Amino acid sequence: MISQCMIPLVQSAKKYQAYRISPKDSNRLAIVFEPATANASLTVCVEIFDKGGKTPPNRHQIAVEMFFVLKGEGLATCDGKTVPIRAGDSLLVPPTGIHEIRNTGNGRLYALCIMVPNEDFAELIRSGIPVELDEEDMRVLNRTDALVPC
Repeated sequence: MISQCMIPLVQSAKKYQAYRISPKDSNRLAIVFEPATANASLTVCVEIFDKGGKTPPNRHQIAVEMFFVLKGEGLATCDGKTVPIRAGDSLLVPPTGIHEIRNTGNGRLYALCIMVPNEDFAELIRSGIPVELDEEDMRVLNRTDALVPC
Protein backbone atom coordinates (compact mmCIF):
# COMPACT_ATOMS: atom_id res chain seq x y z
CA MET A 1 0.00 0.00 0.00
CA ILE A 2 1.31 3.43 -0.96
CA SER A 3 0.51 6.20 1.47
CA GLN A 4 0.18 9.74 0.23
CA CYS A 5 0.78 12.82 2.31
CA MET A 6 -0.50 16.21 1.29
CA ILE A 7 0.96 19.34 2.79
CA PRO A 8 -1.90 21.18 4.51
CA LEU A 9 -3.02 24.35 2.81
CA VAL A 10 -3.33 27.53 4.84
CA GLN A 11 -5.19 30.50 3.43
CA SER A 12 -5.25 33.91 5.09
CA ALA A 13 -8.37 36.09 4.87
CA LYS A 14 -6.26 38.91 3.40
CA LYS A 15 -5.66 36.67 0.35
CA TYR A 16 -9.34 35.85 -0.29
CA GLN A 17 -10.65 37.05 -3.64
CA ALA A 18 -14.26 38.22 -3.59
CA TYR A 19 -16.83 38.54 -6.37
CA ARG A 20 -20.42 39.49 -7.10
CA ILE A 21 -21.75 36.93 -9.56
CA SER A 22 -24.07 39.49 -11.15
CA PRO A 23 -24.04 43.33 -10.96
CA LYS A 24 -27.48 43.39 -9.31
CA ASP A 25 -26.62 40.78 -6.65
CA SER A 26 -26.80 41.87 -3.00
CA ASN A 27 -24.39 39.18 -1.88
CA ARG A 28 -20.66 38.66 -2.40
CA LEU A 29 -18.59 35.49 -2.26
CA ALA A 30 -15.02 35.39 -0.95
CA ILE A 31 -13.26 32.25 -2.19
CA VAL A 32 -11.33 30.36 0.49
CA PHE A 33 -10.53 27.11 -1.39
CA GLU A 34 -11.48 25.85 -4.84
CA PRO A 35 -10.51 22.90 -7.03
CA ALA A 36 -7.42 24.65 -8.41
CA THR A 37 -5.95 25.21 -4.93
CA ALA A 38 -7.44 22.28 -3.01
CA ASN A 39 -6.76 19.62 -5.66
CA ALA A 40 -10.27 18.34 -4.92
CA SER A 41 -13.75 18.91 -6.33
CA LEU A 42 -15.03 21.33 -3.72
CA THR A 43 -15.59 25.02 -3.23
CA VAL A 44 -15.30 26.76 0.13
CA CYS A 45 -16.22 30.43 0.36
CA VAL A 46 -17.61 33.00 2.74
CA GLU A 47 -20.88 34.42 1.47
CA ILE A 48 -21.52 37.99 2.58
CA PHE A 49 -25.05 39.35 2.39
CA ASP A 50 -25.62 43.09 2.62
CA LYS A 51 -28.52 44.25 4.80
CA GLY A 52 -31.68 43.00 3.07
CA GLY A 53 -29.55 40.95 0.65
CA LYS A 54 -30.36 37.50 -0.66
CA THR A 55 -29.26 34.86 -3.09
CA PRO A 56 -31.37 34.29 -6.15
CA PRO A 57 -33.26 30.97 -5.94
CA ASN A 58 -30.87 28.32 -7.25
CA ARG A 59 -30.23 24.58 -7.32
CA HIS A 60 -27.42 22.15 -7.96
CA GLN A 61 -27.79 18.90 -9.85
CA ILE A 62 -25.39 16.73 -7.84
CA ALA A 63 -23.70 18.95 -5.26
CA VAL A 64 -24.49 19.14 -1.56
CA GLU A 65 -24.14 22.65 -0.14
CA MET A 66 -23.58 23.43 3.51
CA PHE A 67 -23.78 26.85 5.18
CA PHE A 68 -22.47 27.70 8.64
CA VAL A 69 -23.63 31.11 9.83
CA LEU A 70 -20.71 33.11 11.21
CA LYS A 71 -22.54 36.33 11.99
CA GLY A 72 -25.99 37.80 11.50
CA GLU A 73 -29.42 36.32 10.99
CA GLY A 74 -31.71 35.48 8.14
CA LEU A 75 -34.16 33.08 6.57
CA ALA A 76 -33.23 30.00 4.58
CA THR A 77 -35.72 28.51 2.15
CA CYS A 78 -35.40 25.13 0.45
CA ASP A 79 -38.14 23.58 -1.65
CA GLY A 80 -40.72 25.93 -0.17
CA LYS A 81 -39.81 25.33 3.49
CA THR A 82 -38.42 28.37 5.34
CA VAL A 83 -36.44 28.33 8.59
CA PRO A 84 -34.76 31.12 10.55
CA ILE A 85 -30.95 31.00 10.75
CA ARG A 86 -28.49 32.88 12.94
CA ALA A 87 -24.87 32.78 14.07
CA GLY A 88 -23.87 29.23 15.02
CA ASP A 89 -26.53 27.54 12.87
CA SER A 90 -25.72 25.08 10.09
CA LEU A 91 -27.83 24.43 7.02
CA LEU A 92 -27.43 21.47 4.67
CA VAL A 93 -29.01 21.76 1.21
CA PRO A 94 -29.46 18.48 -0.68
CA PRO A 95 -28.82 18.11 -4.41
CA THR A 96 -31.68 19.50 -6.56
CA GLY A 97 -33.12 21.49 -3.64
CA ILE A 98 -34.23 24.91 -4.86
CA HIS A 99 -32.91 27.22 -2.19
CA GLU A 100 -32.19 30.80 -1.22
CA ILE A 101 -30.87 32.66 1.81
CA ARG A 102 -32.14 36.10 2.82
CA ASN A 103 -30.54 38.48 5.30
CA THR A 104 -33.23 39.72 7.71
CA GLY A 105 -30.92 41.23 10.31
CA ASN A 106 -29.87 44.80 11.01
CA GLY A 107 -26.34 44.28 9.64
CA ARG A 108 -24.56 42.00 7.23
CA LEU A 109 -25.00 38.23 7.25
CA TYR A 110 -21.84 36.11 6.92
CA ALA A 111 -21.95 32.39 6.15
CA LEU A 112 -19.21 29.87 5.46
CA CYS A 113 -20.36 27.94 2.40
CA ILE A 114 -19.02 24.52 1.33
CA MET A 115 -20.10 22.84 -1.90
CA VAL A 116 -19.11 19.26 -2.77
CA PRO A 117 -18.53 18.46 -5.56
CA ASN A 118 -17.65 21.81 -7.08
CA GLU A 119 -20.20 21.53 -9.92
CA ASP A 120 -18.61 24.62 -11.59
CA PHE A 121 -19.44 26.81 -8.56
CA ALA A 122 -15.92 28.27 -8.28
CA GLU A 123 -15.92 29.00 -12.00
CA LEU A 124 -19.31 30.74 -11.71
CA ILE A 125 -18.02 32.89 -8.83
CA ARG A 126 -14.82 33.82 -10.69
CA SER A 127 -16.81 34.76 -13.81
CA GLY A 128 -18.43 37.53 -11.77
CA ILE A 129 -17.32 41.04 -10.88
CA PRO A 130 -14.28 41.31 -8.57
CA VAL A 131 -15.00 43.31 -5.41
CA GLU A 132 -12.93 44.39 -2.43
CA LEU A 133 -13.53 43.17 1.09
CA ASP A 134 -13.94 46.18 3.38
CA GLU A 135 -12.87 46.74 7.00
CA GLU A 136 -16.05 45.23 8.43
CA ASP A 137 -15.59 42.10 6.30
CA MET A 138 -11.99 41.74 7.44
CA ARG A 139 -12.96 42.15 11.11
CA VAL A 140 -15.48 39.32 10.76
CA LEU A 141 -13.20 37.07 8.69
CA ASN A 142 -10.31 37.57 11.11
CA ARG A 143 -12.71 37.25 14.08
CA THR A 144 -11.44 40.50 15.59
CA ASP A 145 -15.12 41.57 15.81
CA ALA A 146 -15.53 38.91 18.52
CA LEU A 147 -12.66 40.05 20.74
CA VAL A 148 -13.65 41.39 24.12
CA PRO A 149 -11.71 44.50 25.15
CA CYS A 150 -9.56 44.11 28.25
